[in-house]
Amino acid sequence: MTLIDSLMSFTFAITLLTLTPGLDTALVLRTATSEGSKKAFQAAMGVNAGCMVWGAVVALGLGALLTASELAFDVLKWVGAVYLCWLGLQMLIKPRSQMAAETTVANSSHRKGSNWFIKGMLGNILNPKVGVFYVTFLPQFVPAGYPVAAYTFGLAMIHVLIGTLWSSTMIAATRPLSRWLKRPAVVRTMDRLTGLVFVAFAVRLATSKR
Repeated sequence: MTLIDSLMSFTFAITLLTLTPGLDTALVLRTATSEGSKKAFQAAMGVNAGCMVWGAVVALGLGALLTASELAFDVLKWVGAVYLCWLGLQMLIKPRSQMAAETTVANSSHRKGSNWFIKGMLGNILNPKVGVFYVTFLPQFVPAGYPVAAYTFGLAMIHVLIGTLWSSTMIAATRPLSRWLKRPAVVRTMDRLTGLVFVAFAVRLATSKR
């Protein structure tokens, strides 16, 4: 496989996978509609940071531990499932009725504590399926004669770039609908639907196998 073939094949494959609706898409869309573009972009950057961490781990060869050690996979899997379930239940039990920028002063301390960059990053890092995916997928596109570590991390950066473009597109698409999306009933519905998605992903993660 030549360098051009590698880059073209990987870019095509990872673009299709990025466009496939999943947990990251749900997180960015929910945050854009109920928290605003700024918070949604923070969440997207958090997801990308998680991809960068996994890319670095895999590039250094540590990601192979997830495929070699069932215990390591199970521990990270359950921690991730609990975290996703906790996020989902919060949205189901206490859905918001207003955009973050419109909440009352009484809720200001809660707003300040909502760091969507951290939430997006942890949601990605605590999902061992991402690590296993990187371990099994990225090496297939490393052409002969190129440094594996540097090239693997470079592929992860391509994934991050495509993810940023896709997230930005989704966030921008919510702006024309902002007035409608600010309605209390819509915000509550989005929170509850996203909460269900998060819980479903938590169950799926908890029951997944290597």
